[in-house]
Amino acid sequence: MGDYEQFVGSIKRKTGIDLGLYKEAQMKRRLTSLYEKKGYPSFSTFFDALNSNQTMMNEFLDRMTINVSEFYRNGKRWEVLEKKILPRLLKENKRLKVWSAACSTGEEPYTLSMILSAYMPLASVSVQATDLDVNVIQKAKLGLYPERSLAELPEPMKRKYFRQEGAFYKISDDIKRTVTFKKQNLLSDRFESSFDLIVCRNVMIYFTEEAKDELYRKFNAALRPGGVLFVGSTEQIFNPERYGFQVEDTFFYKKV
Repeated sequence: MGDYEQFVGSIKRKTGIDLGLYKEAQMKRRLTSLYEKKGYPSFSTFFDALNSNQTMMNEFLDRMTINVSEFYRNGKRWEVLEKKILPRLLKENKRLKVWSAACSTGEEPYTLSMILSAYMPLASVSVQATDLDVNVIQKAKLGLYPERSLAELPEPMKRKYFRQEGAFYKISDDIKRTVTFKKQNLLSDRFESSFDLIVCRNVMIYFTEEAKDELYRKFNAALRPGGVLFVGSTEQIFNPERYGFQVEDTFFYKKV
């Protein structure tokens, strides 16, 4: 068994995370650069260090989960959500059950709340947000962002829900209160059910075809009939009917 395969097995036993479900070439490259930067000659010596150093283990988890996020990323898609998808969902159900999966540092669930606030009082808005990495969840709860994270955000939202603090922007407590964060491994943990909307964008691209296949089925089972899965702009599902979906708009899949 090769050095990397042994490392994958050791990490799975220690953390429950199966690196084998991620595209190998990408993951191997990312982690090799991390252990070399730390001065280790191999995956096995790197694992020994992770095993005895929680700070390094946290950094490793940060590196293997890809935390690139912005508010209102790919704005045209959010407009479709706001103008087309949400009005239909709200006709069917006045209180929506919404989940932002692989939420990273919180830009996506907070964007969801801001958009939902156009349809209902903030006291009625509730978004569940999950990620594998506890470090990014802590950053999300803090709600403090550099200006570049807000580059695509419409100006009225920026004025209404943020205040500038030095070089950063702090999201309002009213929006923060609408989002509940928790740790979750999409590939191994069970999902809740009866969601009206699941948003999972820009994370599927890192998974193997088998892992994607499994995830689409789990997402479908987690939605109510008529509920919607919203994916990232490089993550079109080419045979949605295979998973019990139909296309409602580009990157929006409705559970049949």
